[in-house]
Amino acid sequence: MTSTASAAGTHRQPPSEHLGHVVFITAAAAMGGFLFGYDSSVINGAVEGIRDKYDIGSAALAQVIAIALIGCAIGAATAGRIADRIGRIRCMQIAAVLFFISAIGSALPFALWDLAMWRVIGGFGIGMASVIGPAYIAEVSPPAYRGRLASFQQGAIVLGIAVSQLVNWGILNAANGNQRGHLLGIEAWQLMLGVMVIPAAIYGLLSFAIPESPRYLLTVGREKDARKVLADVEGTDSDLDARVAEIRTAMHREHKASFSDLLTSTRRNFLPIVWIGIGLSAFQQLVGINVAFYYSATLWQSVGINPSSSFFYSFTTSIVNIIGTVIAMIFVDRIGRRPLALIGSSGMAIALALEAWAFSHKHGATLPNTEGTVALIAAHCFVLFFALSWGVVVWVFLGEMFPNKIRAAALGVAASAQWIANWAITASFPSLADWNLSGTYVIYACFAVLSIPFVLAFVKETKGKALEEMG
Repeated sequence: MTSTASAAGTHRQPPSEHLGHVVFITAAAAMGGFLFGYDSSVINGAVEGIRDKYDIGSAALAQVIAIALIGCAIGAATAGRIADRIGRIRCMQIAAVLFFISAIGSALPFALWDLAMWRVIGGFGIGMASVIGPAYIAEVSPPAYRGRLASFQQGAIVLGIAVSQLVNWGILNAANGNQRGHLLGIEAWQLMLGVMVIPAAIYGLLSFAIPESPRYLLTVGREKDARKVLADVEGTDSDLDARVAEIRTAMHREHKASFSDLLTSTRRNFLPIVWIGIGLSAFQQLVGINVAFYYSATLWQSVGINPSSSFFYSFTTSIVNIIGTVIAMIFVDRIGRRPLALIGSSGMAIALALEAWAFSHKHGATLPNTEGTVALIAAHCFVLFFALSWGVVVWVFLGEMFPNKIRAAALGVAASAQWIANWAITASFPSLADWNLSGTYVIYACFAVLSIPFVLAFVKETKGKALEEMG
């Protein structure tokens, strides 16, 4: 069969009944993204309860909050190898079990040390879900719909963040605004962490209702099963022989990139393109975005806003995050990655500077009305500009900018840089806020400003280019 015929068969749109099946499969796999977002941000509601329960300072508190990121890094680093050994579905089921166990353990800790341990276990699940979900969706999606279906993962993440904040707000109100108030025999903050057993159980059950990736099935010699999955998602009238041959050819051509491939000829430094990927990942986190998702309730309480209102503002911020993500998904292929990144950097810099100005007027634990209003509006604007730009385009850049030969390995290094920067911001914020809250936001604003010349000088537009053109 000619390559032209193969391509035609490959990219034919599946019948509508098969598309509905594909959407269900994709949504089920994206439930891992929902848990990723939920577990990442649910801790926001428990921060002050943990501080009060265990009578700990800002430095110790920050380590308990940030320690989950260690598990994230380990989970992300090992998920690919696990999935190649036992399959994508089994990997999802392991992640679901880890989420479930972490939720129960975090809700019923004996002491601070085991709460930290359960956080690490949950982080391992986050790391696995962050890798296996997009990989599975890409492997089961018909080529004609792959881009749109891949966006389910990011949409599920921001939805998980929003739902976690809504649940936290509801639990706090049920506990009369007291994070240590008792509900169902445990404290409110414990219940917030424990509710995750519900989406974890749903994720686990859904994993039994979706098929294994045809790519994995072919690697383990189960061609009959792979053909059945392809027929289910692309239609029985599609050219299954061509699709199977295409997948096998792609597998044989793949270059298993190693760390040494990322180094210059002298082996003393990373290739320039790798440093650019690291820079994009670092800037995405160094603007302080995760402060908004991990500490926003605590932040607003520290400037005089009551707990119930602070939790509500955390929820509204999450809704703004969803809106910004949808905007990015609409425009990333229309106006390009670089323009969105530059728009986002400019907007974030202004918003963070306004927050810094507002917090400089803090007196004790209160803000004047005008400055408080400015701080709230600026915080929402910051999240909006991040979500419509760096929140999405960095992942698009990282998936497109590297040459084929080093793409997988370079992505791993860039993702690791992102987790490290995330940890640095998460672990340092409580102590920095105690030192000088306004000064902390000045630092984040400076990183937003610095990201502008970085993009202008080093980041090339990837819109409309084939992956094979990257070099």
